[in-house]
Amino acid sequence: MRVLMTGHEGYIGSVMAPWLLAAGIEVHGLDSGLFAGCDFGTPPPAIPSRRIDLRDVSEADLTGFDAVVHLAAISNDPLGNLNPRCTYQINHEASVRLAERAREAGVSRFLYSSSCSVYGAASPDDVLDESASFSPVTPYAESKVWVERDVARLANDDFSPVFLRNATVYGVSPRLRGDLVVNNLVGWAFATGRVLLKSDGSPWRPLVHVEDVCRAFLAVLRADRSRIHGEAFNVGRTGENYRISQVADSVREVVKGSRIDFEEGAGPDPRCYRVRFEKIESTLPEYQPVWTVRAGVEELERAYRLHGLRSQDLEGSRYLRIRRIQEFLDQGRLDADLRWVESRS
Repeated sequence: MRVLMTGHEGYIGSVMAPWLLAAGIEVHGLDSGLFAGCDFGTPPPAIPSRRIDLRDVSEADLTGFDAVVHLAAISNDPLGNLNPRCTYQINHEASVRLAERAREAGVSRFLYSSSCSVYGAASPDDVLDESASFSPVTPYAESKVWVERDVARLANDDFSPVFLRNATVYGVSPRLRGDLVVNNLVGWAFATGRVLLKSDGSPWRPLVHVEDVCRAFLAVLRADRSRIHGEAFNVGRTGENYRISQVADSVREVVKGSRIDFEEGAGPDPRCYRVRFEKIESTLPEYQPVWTVRAGVEELERAYRLHGLRSQDLEGSRYLRIRRIQEFLDQGRLDADLRWVESRS
């Protein structure tokens, strides 16, 4: 199988590309390079790739591939809110256009990295499956809803889109994101002794390790078309829904000497949802997630200790997506539409 992966240099992609290669899949990458050099430990291995903006992908760029794994996006809520119009252009419009051109190029399978954030503001009494109503509360989550809606319409006998709604991801990656909740809580606990909560700790989140996300994508790539054609799957593990306060307790227990603290102004967070994962477990029994949040917290603490994570690292641009982008904007290297200024010369 020959696969094109967008966003292969990102947090998930830098883990997934070598994961798929090890499974015998030929992987080529496509990335705009916004986070090149933001390495945590050993840089991700190089794969055949093109440096190109998602908005500029042509049919020719997609010809000859059996599948597209579409990970590239403006990838969190604060960054999405920085420029909502640009978020929609990249995350929604360019993603739908990518799927259209993939279908025209003869690509038979299109795996879209969606998010459980599409469920948004939900009752904490409900545990949601794939039939639940969408209730997005941010431009990032709205864009995911719209891509699922519009790409689903492209499905035909020769083109199979699949929507993988990842739970909130955590875990070690060569392109670490320090803005993801588990990564962030462990980082602050290790570097400062404070398990620093930005909310009151009451919201529910489904959580999934980055390697278990890779397992789900691999299972979909290998599955018979009849099992996955046009389907949406919540990606995570049954039993791995937690209140943020429960995650904080685990971090405090693992990172010795740390204490739970609250950021000034911390209060309720409208993003609150619990999710079911029975569909992917029953439809794709080869998908066998192995991680728990407790094990992930222990893994992160070991990695932070190995690489000497400091508090300034958590506040700098290497591991915080919005600060990396803001830095490039301030330097004039990116324009307001998040395009490289150098590419226009």
